[in-house]
Amino acid sequence: MDDAFRTAQAEDLLPSPLGYVGSGELETGKPFPMQIRVLFFGVLKDLVGKSRDSLSLPETATLGDVLRHYERIIPRLKESAPSLAMSVNQEYAGPTTRLNPGDEVALLPPVSGGSEQGQRSAIVREAINTASILQSIKRLEDGAAAVFEGIVRNNTRGRRTLYLEYEAYEDMALKQMEELAERALADFKIRDVAIVHRLGRLEIGETSVLIVVASAHRAAAFDACRWLIDTLKRTVPIWKKEHFEDGAVWADGEPFPDDIAGTQGTHSLGRASK
Repeated sequence: MDDAFRTAQAEDLLPSPLGYVGSGELETGKPFPMQIRVLFFGVLKDLVGKSRDSLSLPETATLGDVLRHYERIIPRLKESAPSLAMSVNQEYAGPTTRLNPGDEVALLPPVSGGSEQGQRSAIVREAINTASILQSIKRLEDGAAAVFEGIVRNNTRGRRTLYLEYEAYEDMALKQMEELAERALADFKIRDVAIVHRLGRLEIGETSVLIVVASAHRAAAFDACRWLIDTLKRTVPIWKKEHFEDGAVWADGEPFPDDIAGTQGTHSLGRASK
């Protein structure tokens, strides 16, 4: 099936090193019946040379076929990171998932982890005001409020850091953050939670992510706060690029958890985040 794929360039796509044929047509001039959109993030975006692509596919195509297509034309994709996840329409999915016309597929490296805002979470591009968010979440019935701030430090493994850049698959990231908040409320004895992540360029000392948990007792607040940041860093599609005096790299990320569909059965890919 791979040889039958043709890469098409949409009007808003960046110039591509991959090459493409017309608008995804076969040598016969007849297009495949199914068109999908493919998104790339973090180190994968650098390897592919653009952030999005368009493919025309046979009706029987799966996520695994899409992955094999890009591995065939970009051999480095196979060895660039230890793990990869995939999503269809902002839901994690496995390589055997059948695709449908108009699907939005994303290839996701390990995650790093105006504004978009949900009920208990937000993605922002301005400075995070910890004091204001903490004050807004506290209530008279609370006996504890646990706060975690992820802060941009000035070095990584002995290299001086100049600044960081964060990017995200924003719609999916916000959805995942909301789901984490709901899970924390269900699994821990807490009253409320707020999760905020900042994107764009961050300077040394600035807050990249904030988690606030309010509860009647400190133990539940501590436990929920720890679980939230640890899970966010492994599952929410946000990536970090570190800029040093001698160059820039996508930060190493943690492998996706086994319970995220798509991590099993995929080929090995390089670390890319958080």
